[in-house]
Amino acid sequence: MRLLVTGAAGKVGQVFLPAFLADPRFDDWDVVALCHNRSVEAGSRVSIVSGSLADADAVARAMDGVTHVLHLAAVKESPDLAFDVALKGLYLLLEEFRQSADASQFVLLSGDCVVGHIYQEYEAPITEKSARKAYPGCYALTKILEETIVEQYGILYGVNWSTLRAPWIMEKDDFRFALDLGEDQFGGPPWAEIIDEDHLSRYRSGRYVPVLRDARGDYLKRNFVHVEDLVAAILATIGNPRAAGQLFNISMDEPVDYGTLGQMLKASRGLEPIEIDTPFHSNWLDNSKARMVLGWAPEIGLEQLADRAWQYERADNDPRIVWYPG
Repeated sequence: MRLLVTGAAGKVGQVFLPAFLADPRFDDWDVVALCHNRSVEAGSRVSIVSGSLADADAVARAMDGVTHVLHLAAVKESPDLAFDVALKGLYLLLEEFRQSADASQFVLLSGDCVVGHIYQEYEAPITEKSARKAYPGCYALTKILEETIVEQYGILYGVNWSTLRAPWIMEKDDFRFALDLGEDQFGGPPWAEIIDEDHLSRYRSGRYVPVLRDARGDYLKRNFVHVEDLVAAILATIGNPRAAGQLFNISMDEPVDYGTLGQMLKASRGLEPIEIDTPFHSNWLDNSKARMVLGWAPEIGLEQLADRAWQYERADNDPRIVWYPG
């Protein structure tokens, strides 16, 4: 078997590749990585094809002899790149895949941006059958189109596809700095957009943790997943006949409740919770289908997510990276 991985040098790919190579279920598989801006190290079971996803020749070279595809490559709010990677690149991959006699399974990594995560309101847990509702910008739109294109290739050409939909992916100390009120904040929301300047200046001078409230005034509930749990779900999907033609939500068993988080960090880290009103919506990404069909379950809950983030010591040669554009 031969697995093509796009985005192998990215946040998920860097964790996935060694886990895949170490998994005895895949001992007789080899890997080809299609790399553009960043690369991975070649080895006895890993070969590299250099080129852009938007380059038909590069995609054709990478797809030679491939039985399985894991499409991780993505760009975020980069309109000049988004359609080349998300649409043209996906189209080229699928066209090569559907015409290949070797093709067996196409796995897409998607995100909860397709259901608007905290920007769109849902009255019930978000399942794989819930309506897709993007938030403004090109990233969520392209992910909705990706999911749809892959599904349609299954209908039109019988492509065996599987899509994994993940929320905000955490690694190392990401979670700690997602809550940082200073210049080292990782991700969003940008505090200056929801906290006035005087309060933000005061908060930055003390030991505080933001406790967000949603549009209804309740504590915000937002979905996360640790990269190791996501990789475990990918490994459970590749080569799994039960994953054929299926979409799975891959997330923690429960969303992070900011009220619970604030009290936890007050008790464990001596941080003082500060309540912040937001226009965001609490949502719950339901992972029960993945638990049942894939036999997968996340191992890292809220307490472990926080402990790992606060205990992680980042080396000088290990900068915190915003992986997009890929």
